[in-house]
Amino acid sequence: MPAKNNLRSGISDRLPGELVEVLAGKRKTRIERIVSRGHRSPPGFWYDQELSEFVLLLEGKAEILFAGEDEPVRLEAGDYLTIPPRCRHRVERTAPGRDTIWLAVHF
Repeated sequence: MPAKNNLRSGISDRLPGELVEVLAGKRKTRIERIVSRGHRSPPGFWYDQELSEFVLLLEGKAEILFAGEDEPVRLEAGDYLTIPPRCRHRVERTAPGRDTIWLAVHF
């Protein structure tokens, strides 16, 4: 019988960096839980991924900036978007002092 889990459990009180866990899948298709607590992409860093990424914000708030755009996309709990392959983007901000929990599906 498969084990039951919860996306809100097992999160440490200390997160020096984002927590990224693969929940299911492998290389070309995978589902991740990402937990941010005031984390953001390093200065000058851009994600430039080979795969599409579906991102659902389960808790918290975040801002994602896409290359060539002046303003970031603001996300709140329940918001989602699909990022096409090679669409350069970065996390500009996540809510400080509280968990921002993402569900990311790479495909």
